[in-house]
Amino acid sequence: MTSRKSAIVLGGSSDIGRATARAFAKAGYDVVLAGRDIAALEPDAADLRARYNVEVGLRKFDVLDTASFEGFVGGLPALPDAVISIVGLLGVQQNAESDLAHATTIMRSNYEGPSLILGLFAEKFLARGHGALVGVSSVAGDRGRASNYVYGSAKAGFSAFLSGLRARASRGGVHVVTVKPGFVRTKMTEGMKLIGPLTVEAPVVGDAILQAVEKKTDVVYVSGKWRLVMLVIKTLPEAMFKKLKF
Repeated sequence: MTSRKSAIVLGGSSDIGRATARAFAKAGYDVVLAGRDIAALEPDAADLRARYNVEVGLRKFDVLDTASFEGFVGGLPALPDAVISIVGLLGVQQNAESDLAHATTIMRSNYEGPSLILGLFAEKFLARGHGALVGVSSVAGDRGRASNYVYGSAKAGFSAFLSGLRARASRGGVHVVTVKPGFVRTKMTEGMKLIGPLTVEAPVVGDAILQAVEKKTDVVYVSGKWRLVMLVIKTLPEAMFKKLKF
């Protein structure tokens, strides 16, 4: 890495991961793209180098392989200025209701793995005295809904972890951001019925993440409309909430 700021994007091959890497590279950050398939990341790395004249590294990272986390962090040539976790798995709620393996994968992909890796980086950043950690959570974690409570519960846990980590890390000069994108038009949401006014494109999320790091924002609802929507949903009486079909 050079003297420029640097960022690691965990889940770099996702649509939001690519958009985030581009936002940071455009802002002059050197970038490390991390994911399970390094070969799939190579075209993106080449594009970022050519387009923005920054250094781009590639690292293998599997959010389910928690035993590899210490080696992943220890194997980096230098600690980055920012780590952005975009990894996650929506899964299929109906399958998760009876398939324990599927439910476990959803929970581990959205809560256990992202929390543990950011927690590990937090210790390194606190020892150094600065850094930014970003976790992409979800509005689905604001209140459990019948249609996606396995995924939503994992994101709720992740949001709670980030909240506690933020309170602790802020005393040591480390900034922790929770990002709640809402509906995003990506491969993961392909085929879903998205609500136009509440849906954003992946580059909007990438730009919001960069801005949150630069401005040290704590919690970001990428579309401000979601903050109001979830405020209403969270205040509905339980008797009324149980009758809603969503």
